[in-house]
Amino acid sequence: MDIFAAGSRPTLRARSEWFTGTVWQDPVIEAPAPARVRVLRVSFEPGARTAWHRHPLGQTLHVTEGCGLIGLRDQPPRVIRPGDTVWIPPEEQHWHGAGPETGMVHIAIQEAGEDGATATWLDHVTDAEYGADPTG
Repeated sequence: MDIFAAGSRPTLRARSEWFTGTVWQDPVIEAPAPARVRVLRVSFEPGARTAWHRHPLGQTLHVTEGCGLIGLRDQPPRVIRPGDTVWIPPEEQHWHGAGPETGMVHIAIQEAGEDGATATWLDHVTDAEYGADPTG
C-alpha cells in the first residue's frame, strides 16, 4: 500500500500543445501495472479548455467545482456542473473545459491502452467551436 500525503506531489501546468488557456493538474493516482487507471484533478481558468482528443478505453469526468462545457465533433457543447458525471466512450473525439466566465474543476479518470497511452491528442478547439450556443 502507498499513501500519498496531501501536498507531497506538485501541481503542474498543463501542456499548451494539449490545452488552450491556463489549466492546472494535480495527480491523484497513476497505478502501477498491471493496473491501468490514471486519475487527475484538473482546474480550468475561465475560457480554458482541452484540445480535441480521444481515449483508447474511454474517460469519466466528475465535476467538483464551477461550471464548464463539454463538446463532441459536429455538436454544440453541453454545460456541465458540480455533481455531474460524464462517461465518454472509447475513441470518441471530445473536448472539455471551463465556461467563458467561470472556472471549472473536474476529476478525470482514464485507463492506459496497451501502449501505455491514455489519450490521443488532436487539433485545438477553435473559438467558434468553443463559443457555439450550448443550448443548441
